[in-house]
Amino acid sequence: MRISRREFVAATTATAVAGTVGRLAFAKETPGVKIERIDLFPLRYPMTGYFKFFTGPHGSAGRAAIVIKVTADDGTVGWGESLPIAKWSYETLETATVALRDYYAPVLVDRDPTDIEGAMAAMDGAIAPGFSTGMPITRSGVDIALHDLTGKLRGQSLAEMWGRSPGGPITLSWTVNVKSLDDVESVMSAGQERGFRNFNIKVAPDPEFDVKLAKRVRRNAPDGFLWADANGGYSPEVALQAAPLLADAGVDVLEAPLRPNQIRGYQRLRQQAALPILMDEGVVTPTDLGEFRQLGMFNGVAMKPARCGGLLSNKRQIELCLEHNLMWLGSGLTDPDISLAATLALYSTYGLTKPAALNGPQFLTASPLAKPLRIEGDQAYPPAGPGLGVEVDEQAVKELMAKTGGDTLLRQ
Repeated sequence: MRISRREFVAATTATAVAGTVGRLAFAKETPGVKIERIDLFPLRYPMTGYFKFFTGPHGSAGRAAIVIKVTADDGTVGWGESLPIAKWSYETLETATVALRDYYAPVLVDRDPTDIEGAMAAMDGAIAPGFSTGMPITRSGVDIALHDLTGKLRGQSLAEMWGRSPGGPITLSWTVNVKSLDDVESVMSAGQERGFRNFNIKVAPDPEFDVKLAKRVRRNAPDGFLWADANGGYSPEVALQAAPLLADAGVDVLEAPLRPNQIRGYQRLRQQAALPILMDEGVVTPTDLGEFRQLGMFNGVAMKPARCGGLLSNKRQIELCLEHNLMWLGSGLTDPDISLAATLALYSTYGLTKPAALNGPQFLTASPLAKPLRIEGDQAYPPAGPGLGVEVDEQAVKELMAKTGGDTLLRQ
């Protein structure tokens, strides 16, 4: 049965209050399992502590996310999570919800959920790529949900789906993001009391402040891995001044010193060789990574499935780094537990050795899971079992959506 655009809009409008998108009839004679419906749950996770990307009228309300439930016609369910951050990317909770509801869901319903590459291509047809993949953070939640669903249908973990052996726990890094140097010891102590030994710091635009910050963190953690992330906040001239000073202060790597379109600036920083230079923002697809590598812009990449469209894209980027002997570090977007479970599985499967800047456990105070992830000190264990290996508490998700007003987005 073919569903017209008008029929689709009518169907989704009728079920929007319940957070449902895409409960549609389809040709039962089509062989194989098909996607029957997609449910969206826009919400905000409550947070603790100061983190610069979650300040202001919207960010202060919590960490925005869209929990995505993909249901196959045999009743199997896959869960994913999109993680927009208005102060980090152009994708917001509102635009991500509209993109999923009105553009991506219509082209995904009735598809084979195990054809993840085909789903990515269908979404390209719904929202055209610009310089790189369109709405990658939004799409990441779909990718994760399809991986979860495929794993459950096949009875395989993510590692098994990729033809690899499961890895061990991932060592986490504690984020030190302070507005005053007087706060460094208290923020670090909070992490050290929980067993954290490695730290990442937010730097830029003031290199004088950043060097003092790095020295204090290094003094309090002399043996830890110290990772500085500028989030594109330096100019090329300032970055060239800051890099050797940060190296002298004990920093091990410098991530995203410039905005990704500052190609010549990245080339000069890499040639300067004061610190290993990592890119983050701007590396969305494996194609982006390959082109920037050929231009000699970096020593490695800080990976984030949530940033680059999901596990499929991120896995290929890790493989490219391994192929070309590039550094790759594990990072995230303050991932709540559904996205965090997927990220841990990816990093563990590919043998991440350096501490990962996955700070969801540091800043988030609520979880959608029926059973929490296993985190002991600074050791985070990827779940075992088919798909993501986690059980989502749907009622808890609905309650959090209603509490934070996300249900109103689906009525618009």
